[in-house]
Amino acid sequence: MPELPEVETTCRGIAPFAKGQKISRVIVRQSKLRWPVDQLLDKKLAGQTIIDIRRRAKYLLLDTQIGSLMIHLGMSGSLRIIEQLTLKKHDHIDICLGNGKTIRFNDPRRFGSVILNQQGEQHSLLAKLGVEPLEHEFNAHYLHSKAKGRKIAIKSFIMNNHIVVGVGNIYAQESLFLSGIHPNRAACKISLARLEKLVLTIKQVLARAIEAGGSSLKDFTGADGKPGYFQQTLNVYARGNQACLKCQTKLKQVTIGQRTTAYCPQCQR
Repeated sequence: MPELPEVETTCRGIAPFAKGQKISRVIVRQSKLRWPVDQLLDKKLAGQTIIDIRRRAKYLLLDTQIGSLMIHLGMSGSLRIIEQLTLKKHDHIDICLGNGKTIRFNDPRRFGSVILNQQGEQHSLLAKLGVEPLEHEFNAHYLHSKAKGRKIAIKSFIMNNHIVVGVGNIYAQESLFLSGIHPNRAACKISLARLEKLVLTIKQVLARAIEAGGSSLKDFTGADGKPGYFQQTLNVYARGNQACLKCQTKLKQVTIGQRTTAYCPQCQR
């Protein structure tokens, strides 16, 4: 599933070609996504200018005068800039631009969504989201205040989108390893000092993943169709029962919050 770095990579890849461009047409070939696509999407958006392209959590927002086109990539979706209109399987939606470019949404599993949001941040899908991990609001004091009395495992805690958005399974495991924190430790039992290290590590891990173009563990590609390479630097994710790259101890593998989790019993005590 595309996580925050993959969505941010897509956002940055599309923005130079689409920001400031007028939408000439919206072609919907398949409307049965996670939520039905508005049948009047072409009528509503044709002639609108894309004022800005930004990310909120795992949503891509194409801002126009009448609202934001809110796109979620789901489990297997991708958004690409193309010039030629040769269709491939699962090419569900085209957003045609005045400069001859097209933003194409492809989603084999159809778990993604394309919604015209005229409610701003009050939209039900955005209203209760936590802070952005790369912004200054995400800091150790914030995390410490949210963790008070919470006995939930720290891995599940930082993956909770009501606390902080976009720290998915891959990046949570990597951040906890680099912070030396056991993924099953109760959130309320972690000191402010250790949370400071965790927050810094989360920011660094996500920044490196964005710089590497995300992780292509299955079929994610960026807006240019190229895969991401962060997976080549993974320390623990999907490496259960293999040797720790730091101390050579055999990595353990457990299930936390219904997600497979690998960690080093020596480095993460």
